[in-house]
Amino acid sequence: MRPDGGDPEPDDYGLPRIDVVVPDDARELERDMLAYRREERRRRRRARARRLTRPVTRFGVAIPIIAGALLIALLSGALMTAFGPKPTPRPTGAQLAPRPSASPGDVGGLLPDRDVDLVTGERTVTPLRDLRPGVIGIVPPAYECERVVAELAGRTQENVLNFWLVADPRPAGEKKGTSLKELRACAGSAHYGTPLILEDREGVLAKAYAPAPGSPGAAAPGLTAVFVQPDGVVNEVVQRPKAGPELTDKVRALGSG
Repeated sequence: MRPDGGDPEPDDYGLPRIDVVVPDDARELERDMLAYRREERRRRRRARARRLTRPVTRFGVAIPIIAGALLIALLSGALMTAFGPKPTPRPTGAQLAPRPSASPGDVGGLLPDRDVDLVTGERTVTPLRDLRPGVIGIVPPAYECERVVAELAGRTQENVLNFWLVADPRPAGEKKGTSLKELRACAGSAHYGTPLILEDREGVLAKAYAPAPGSPGAAAPGLTAVFVQPDGVVNEVVQRPKAGPELTDKVRALGSG
């Protein structure tokens, strides 16, 4: 009870008394209880949302933006790989040289009269003499992709030529021939121009133009570049070519020949 015109009298413990009104009917508290429960539900939802978003928002809005950009880039790359155009050889209208100055398989002669597989998602049997004009890169066993591969891909692209990569299947001691998977990975390192992949199971190209494994010429293994003119004549074979102006001039001369 509050005395008239004064402060509430303290209780037995010295604390002030508080007016508490107890309704006669508990149903009068229902509205307050509903409001309390709504507020509790909102509070729990906010707490749950904060727990879910804390790892993402800990460093601000930059992380969600970066994650979204990476996801879009990955999806775009996957779609382009799956549905994008496959590299195809550029055809030539030139006829094969009727009387080359050298025998097939030698510089000045035609490529050997044999077949290889062109690997572009599916295998296509291709005569070697259809590999023109352009450069054939023969890679030795256990080849570590070099910058010259990307260089040749770019220069042949500029001059509307073809560039093929083929592995030498002959083992060199404990080193096995470069696999198709490794060839594709090496071809993928070229950002301008795409090398075409060949499979030469019998090693016809390697036997004709690349040093034999274990020979003095194979002491420092590297790419063998075979330059093929539009008429099918091999005008040059370069062992371990280096990226630079000299290689650019060789490719440009091939395209204008």
